[in-house]
Amino acid sequence: MSNLTSATASRHHDAIVDTTSAEAFAQAYPVQPIPATGSIDTAPISLSPAADTDLDEIWLAVEPETRARRNDIHLPISLAFAERLCDAHPEADRLLVRVATLLHDTGWARVDESRIISEGFGPDWRRSGIRFEHERQGCLVAGEVLPPLGYDQPFIDAVCAIIEGHDTRLVAYSIEDALMRDADRLWRFTHTGVAVSSTWFSMTPAQYTDRLEADVLPELLTVAGVEMARAELERSRALLKTAVLR
Repeated sequence: MSNLTSATASRHHDAIVDTTSAEAFAQAYPVQPIPATGSIDTAPISLSPAADTDLDEIWLAVEPETRARRNDIHLPISLAFAERLCDAHPEADRLLVRVATLLHDTGWARVDESRIISEGFGPDWRRSGIRFEHERQGCLVAGEVLPPLGYDQPFIDAVCAIIEGHDTRLVAYSIEDALMRDADRLWRFTHTGVAVSSTWFSMTPAQYTDRLEADVLPELLTVAGVEMARAELERSRALLKTAVLR
């Protein structure tokens, strides 16, 4: 994780931002959403679940953590999107993106469950203490499960640099960070994500899909992510009859 000083850090929505890393990323990718350098697949994500099995040992290690906050649904779908995003951006470190995506929300299993909905999904959810805590706990999970599986410390530090701030920090520090962020958000656009998330936010599917279009779609950092999101959103709205069931 980055070492922050008063000269290189600022507050952004109460999250500490390493301005040096943020500015370096912005300079490396001045056009945002970031154009794809590979192919973009906008077919339903259910047609291409995460196919590789090299992360199965990590899945087994964090199985208990997947049972919190529907991570056993959210994380596999997000990983499938992460693999598609890596296809669209072959310049990215594919393993780093995939491992960070798999682990990014495991910290929810180690926070006060009673506060997850009451604080983590309220109107000011991004600034809630429980959001910061789940990021910190996710880094602890990564630090526990990855070393026994042969991952070295620099790789673990890179994973944690992505996990820490993935919800509370509005800027990315690297292309891998950007892809993980988009993968995390893309699952919400599927009909499964709409069904689960609309309940968390106490919204109807129509209200939630409107929120996705207005608030979440503009947060996506890649052209591939935007195109996938729009395609999934159109399918979800049609399937859930949101034009009628307002």
